[in-house]
This record gives sequence, C-alpha cells and structure tokens, in this order.
Amino acid sequence: MSAIKLPIEVQKELSKVSEVAGYLWQREWAERNAGNISMNLTSYFSKEDVQGIGTEVPFDFPKGAAGFVIYITGTGCYLRDLVNKLEEVSCILYINEDATAYSIIWGGKRENFGPTCELISHSSIHLYNSIHNPENLAVVHTHPLELICMSHHELFDNEEELNRQIWMMCPEVKVFVPKGIHCTPYALSSTESLAKVTIEAFKTRNVSLWEKHGATATAPDVMKAWDFLDVANKGAKMLMMCWAAGFKPAGLSNEQLTELEQFT
Repeated sequence: MSAIKLPIEVQKELSKVSEVAGYLWQREWAERNAGNISMNLTSYFSKEDVQGIGTEVPFDFPKGAAGFVIYITGTGCYLRDLVNKLEEVSCILYINEDATAYSIIWGGKRENFGPTCELISHSSIHLYNSIHNPENLAVVHTHPLELICMSHHELFDNEEELNRQIWMMCPEVKVFVPKGIHCTPYALSSTESLAKVTIEAFKTRNVSLWEKHGATATAPDVMKAWDFLDVANKGAKMLMMCWAAGFKPAGLSNEQLTELEQFT
C-alpha cells in the first residue's frame, strides 16, 4: 500500500489543528518553528489500515507506544503553515509493533520531512494518557508570552501562590483551568527528561509551564487543549497588566475561589 484514506472523523480533527494553529500564530505564540501539536488517532484505524505503508525509520519509542497511530507536526515546521499546508508540514505516523521505528502513512510531503524533535515527549505523553486519561487524545505545545514571563518570575518557585494569583484575576480562569498550572522545572528540549517532567505535571494540573520555554496542555481535542492555554495565559496577562499599571490587584478572595469550585 502507498496511501491511506482518512476517515471523516480524522479529517474533522485535522481541521481543528489548522484552526488552532492560526490562533497560535495570531497570538504571536508560534514564532518561526516554535511549538508542536500531536494527536493520538489509534482508535480511528485498524492494524490492516496502517501496516505496510511507507518506509520504517528507526526510533526508540517507549515500549507501550507500540502500535500507536499519531498525528504530529514536522521538525522545523512553522505552525502558521498548518493553516493551509497541513499535508506538507505534518504527518500521521504508525509506530511498529516493537516500538523501534515509525512509518509515515499520511502527509509529510515537504522535502526532507521528519516529525518534530519533541517526538519522544509527545509519544510518552500519549502513552501516559492512554493508561490514565484515555479521553485526552491531543497535545499542544506553544509559547504563550505572559506565561513564559511568569516562568521567569519568583512566583514560579511557589506553584500554589502562582496559581492563586492567576486564578484570582477573574472567575473564568478558576472555572476553566480548575487544576491550574504546573511549574515544570527546566529540561532540555527533545529529551526524555522533558517528557518525564511534563508527565508529572499532568498528574495534577491542566497546563505544564515549561520553565523559560513555553507551555503544554493535553485534552480530548486540540481545541480544548488550546482553551486551557488561552484561559491560563489570560489570567497571567491580566495579572501582569495590573503590575505594569503600578498596583496590586484586589483579586477574588480565597472564599470566592472556593465557591467557584462548584462549577468546575
């Protein structure tokens, strides 16, 4: 086989990728080749659909990821190109049954294409989700400006207080990012260390704020992952606006924040 027909459900999910990529670019959260997006599509395909397509490329995946079918953006990919060049700058890949290689079964049409260098992080997160949060199929990593600034602030060393100050800016932040932001310690990009600290973050929080780097969220689809990042950054932005204006915001009280938990 040399080509695969995408189920209509997968086409719908990919259209969300294009839409979210446009939002990320418009927000200045995706400079040059910053950020990457992936989605676990395994449930949409049978083994017969995906085996025997393309050429295997050696890669050391976590063993439990064997047989996964994953949509993922390309290395060096500009997220803005996902708006109208999806098949050129991203792909769907199949991880072989030994988790020792992948083959591209759709997309990747750009010359010298390869999946993002964060492939180990994405595949590890998808494996973790498949076991602990199987409803979460999407992972979005981007560079939200105000959240990155917060990762340089002394509040980053006090996760509970950072979340309290961001939550207190308006009720929606508490309601729509109920578990809050994890202050994820610095780890080198494209390493297993980064994958491990990010998985730890998702055990307790909605958003992993990578120290001095960016932010990552996982959710049932890319639109919901975008929502986590968008709302979390809105809280950080409003907090910094108050600081820039020279005053400390009054904020919602701890009692008011607790009252909002009925809506989460």
